[in-house]
Amino acid sequence: MRFCSSDALFGLPEPRFGIITDIGGLQRLPKIVGRGKAREMAFRGHSIGADEAKRIGLVNEVFDTREMLFVQASKIGKEIAANAPLAVQGAKEVQLHSEDVSALRSLEYNAARSAMILRSGDLQESFKLYSDKRDSEFKGN
Repeated sequence: MRFCSSDALFGLPEPRFGIITDIGGLQRLPKIVGRGKAREMAFRGHSIGADEAKRIGLVNEVFDTREMLFVQASKIGKEIAANAPLAVQGAKEVQLHSEDVSALRSLEYNAARSAMILRSGDLQESFKLYSDKRDSEFKGN
Protein backbone atom coordinates (compact mmCIF):
# COMPACT_ATOMS: atom_id res chain seq x y z
CA MET A 1 0.00 0.00 0.00
CA ARG A 2 1.20 3.46 -0.82
CA PHE A 3 0.00 6.68 0.79
CA CYS A 4 1.15 10.28 0.38
CA SER A 5 0.33 13.83 1.35
CA SER A 6 -1.15 16.28 -1.15
CA ASP A 7 2.21 18.01 -1.69
CA ALA A 8 3.99 14.83 -2.87
CA LEU A 9 5.61 14.65 -6.30
CA PHE A 10 6.50 11.48 -8.20
CA GLY A 11 8.61 10.99 -11.28
CA LEU A 12 11.46 9.36 -13.10
CA PRO A 13 13.79 12.34 -13.75
CA GLU A 14 16.70 10.29 -15.11
CA PRO A 15 16.20 11.10 -18.84
CA ARG A 16 16.72 14.78 -18.02
CA PHE A 17 20.17 13.83 -16.71
CA GLY A 18 21.11 11.57 -19.60
CA ILE A 19 20.78 8.28 -17.73
CA ILE A 20 18.35 5.35 -17.64
CA THR A 21 16.18 4.74 -14.58
CA ASP A 22 17.57 1.76 -12.68
CA ILE A 23 17.10 -0.13 -9.42
CA GLY A 24 13.87 -1.70 -10.70
CA GLY A 25 11.80 1.37 -11.46
CA LEU A 26 11.31 0.44 -15.10
CA GLN A 27 10.38 -3.12 -14.15
CA ARG A 28 7.97 -2.41 -11.29
CA LEU A 29 6.22 0.77 -12.41
CA PRO A 30 4.38 -0.78 -15.41
CA LYS A 31 2.85 -3.38 -13.09
CA ILE A 32 1.43 -0.58 -10.97
CA VAL A 33 0.36 2.13 -13.43
CA GLY A 34 0.31 0.26 -16.75
CA ARG A 35 2.78 0.25 -19.62
CA GLY A 36 1.62 3.45 -21.29
CA LYS A 37 1.83 5.66 -18.21
CA ALA A 38 5.11 4.04 -17.12
CA ARG A 39 6.60 4.73 -20.56
CA GLU A 40 5.42 8.32 -20.46
CA MET A 41 7.02 8.85 -17.06
CA ALA A 42 10.26 7.12 -18.10
CA PHE A 43 10.59 9.01 -21.41
CA ARG A 44 9.43 12.50 -20.38
CA GLY A 45 11.23 12.74 -17.06
CA HIS A 46 8.49 14.97 -15.65
CA SER A 47 6.88 14.89 -12.21
CA ILE A 48 3.27 14.16 -11.37
CA GLY A 49 1.38 15.38 -8.35
CA ALA A 50 -0.41 13.41 -5.67
CA ASP A 51 -3.86 13.58 -7.30
CA GLU A 52 -2.53 12.23 -10.61
CA ALA A 53 -0.61 9.54 -8.71
CA LYS A 54 -3.86 8.41 -7.11
CA ARG A 55 -5.77 8.57 -10.40
CA ILE A 56 -3.28 6.22 -12.10
CA GLY A 57 -3.06 3.85 -9.13
CA LEU A 58 0.44 4.78 -7.99
CA VAL A 59 -0.89 5.59 -4.51
CA ASN A 60 -3.89 4.26 -2.64
CA GLU A 61 -4.79 7.44 -0.84
CA VAL A 62 -3.80 11.11 -0.68
CA PHE A 63 -4.04 12.94 2.65
CA ASP A 64 -4.26 16.71 2.93
CA THR A 65 -1.19 17.19 5.10
CA ARG A 66 1.89 15.24 6.10
CA GLU A 67 0.60 15.18 9.66
CA MET A 68 -2.67 13.63 8.49
CA LEU A 69 -0.69 11.13 6.41
CA PHE A 70 1.14 9.90 9.50
CA VAL A 71 -2.02 9.81 11.61
CA GLN A 72 -4.00 7.86 9.00
CA ALA A 73 -1.12 5.53 8.09
CA SER A 74 -0.75 4.68 11.77
CA LYS A 75 -4.49 4.08 12.05
CA ILE A 76 -4.43 1.77 9.02
CA GLY A 77 -1.38 -0.06 10.41
CA LYS A 78 -3.17 -0.65 13.71
CA GLU A 79 -6.23 -1.91 11.85
CA ILE A 80 -4.10 -4.41 9.93
CA ALA A 81 -2.22 -5.41 13.09
CA ALA A 82 -5.53 -6.21 14.82
CA ASN A 83 -6.26 -8.89 12.22
CA ALA A 84 -5.05 -12.48 12.42
CA PRO A 85 -1.32 -12.37 11.58
CA LEU A 86 -1.37 -15.69 9.73
CA ALA A 87 -4.20 -14.51 7.49
CA VAL A 88 -2.54 -11.17 6.69
CA GLN A 89 0.82 -12.83 6.05
CA GLY A 90 -0.83 -15.51 3.94
CA ALA A 91 -2.73 -12.97 1.83
CA LYS A 92 0.48 -11.06 1.21
CA GLU A 93 2.37 -14.20 0.22
CA VAL A 94 -0.41 -15.33 -2.14
CA GLN A 95 -0.54 -11.92 -3.80
CA LEU A 96 3.23 -11.78 -4.25
CA HIS A 97 3.33 -15.34 -5.60
CA SER A 98 0.47 -14.58 -8.00
CA GLU A 99 2.32 -11.74 -9.71
CA ASP A 100 4.49 -14.07 -11.78
CA VAL A 101 2.45 -17.26 -12.26
CA SER A 102 -0.67 -18.36 -14.11
CA ALA A 103 -4.11 -18.04 -12.52
CA LEU A 104 -4.26 -21.82 -12.04
CA ARG A 105 -0.89 -21.94 -10.23
CA SER A 106 -1.96 -18.99 -8.13
CA LEU A 107 -5.20 -20.72 -7.13
CA GLU A 108 -3.30 -23.90 -6.24
CA TYR A 109 -0.87 -21.92 -4.09
CA ASN A 110 -3.76 -20.05 -2.50
CA ALA A 111 -5.48 -23.33 -1.57
CA ALA A 112 -2.28 -24.78 -0.11
CA ARG A 113 -1.53 -21.61 1.83
CA SER A 114 -5.10 -21.43 3.14
CA ALA A 115 -4.95 -25.06 4.28
CA MET A 116 -2.00 -24.14 6.51
CA ILE A 117 -4.27 -21.87 8.55
CA LEU A 118 -7.12 -24.32 9.10
CA ARG A 119 -5.54 -25.78 12.25
CA SER A 120 -4.31 -22.48 13.63
CA GLY A 121 -5.26 -21.14 17.01
CA ASP A 122 -6.11 -17.86 15.31
CA LEU A 123 -8.87 -19.50 13.30
CA GLN A 124 -10.35 -20.93 16.48
CA GLU A 125 -10.02 -17.48 18.06
CA SER A 126 -11.99 -15.93 15.20
CA PHE A 127 -14.91 -18.28 15.85
CA LYS A 128 -14.92 -17.30 19.53
CA LEU A 129 -14.87 -13.58 18.69
CA TYR A 130 -18.32 -13.62 17.22
CA SER A 131 -19.91 -15.82 19.86
CA ASP A 132 -18.29 -13.94 22.78
CA LYS A 133 -18.71 -10.50 21.15
CA ARG A 134 -15.24 -9.32 22.16
CA ASP A 135 -12.07 -7.93 20.59
CA SER A 136 -9.59 -10.29 19.00
CA GLU A 137 -6.61 -11.81 20.76
CA PHE A 138 -4.76 -13.27 17.78
CA LYS A 139 -1.39 -14.80 18.57
CA GLY A 140 -0.17 -15.83 15.14
CA ASN A 141 -0.25 -19.57 15.76
